Amino acid sequence: MAGHSKWANIQHRKGRQDAARSKLFSKLSKEITVAAKMGDPDPEKNPRLRLAVKEAKSQSMPKDNIDRAIKKAIGGEGEAYEEIRYEGYGPNGVAVIVEAMTDNRNRTASTVRSTFTKNGGNLGETGSVGFMFERKGEVTYNAEAGDADTIMMAAIEAGAEDVDSSEEGHVIICADTDLNEVSNALEAELGESETAKLIWQPTTTTELGLEDMQKLMKLVDALEDDEDVQRVTTNFEASDEVMAQL
Repeated sequence: MAGHSKWANIQHRKGRQDAARSKLFSKLSKEITVAAKMGDPDPEKNPRLRLAVKEAKSQSMPKDNIDRAIKKAIGGEGEAYEEIRYEGYGPNGVAVIVEAMTDNRNRTASTVRSTFTKNGGNLGETGSVGFMFERKGEVTYNAEAGDADTIMMAAIEAGAEDVDSSEEGHVIICADTDLNEVSNALEAELGESETAKLIWQPTTTTELGLEDMQKLMKLVDALEDDEDVQRVTTNFEASDEVMAQL
């Protein structure tokens, strides 16, 4: 019975992982289709589409899925999606930005509001927490791309604003409007990056203890589980000890 129980647990875990992967691919496909519809279906001529395809590849999304998402846009298929940003508060007043892409604004607003409420948060008005963030471009490279000085010099030449290098790799920050140009310049110098995307960078942070961090993770997980939600950003800060316990 123990062996059967273990196998059942493995199968259940694999099922959850497969479901999460499928949901991620669905969100990536949506972004690719919308980007292709809004501009040229050629990634080389459409910066937003190029970044969407790069993000999909970084998540190991199959090429067939990417091509199919672009073809949907070319053929005029798929729903008419609307991009919406929601802002709210999590445990201990931590700021939360939710970016959604939906074909039904009322459904998404209702679900997001309910998720905040059920998980100890509060959905606020547009602009209620946005002032605590800046829109930035982010390009990442793994540690093998070069040492900190090499990456720093390449980033300066490319027009980036900041670089954070560690044993895990390098995170390069630039103005949101410069992302495509900076990403291209870095790739010419360092090779293809791991990711290149727009982010919300906190300008002020909220320190959380273990209990509040656990509550926040539950809220973020619930929000990201919604198929209409593309990404969730918060401004939490936590000590190494708290992160280790998580």
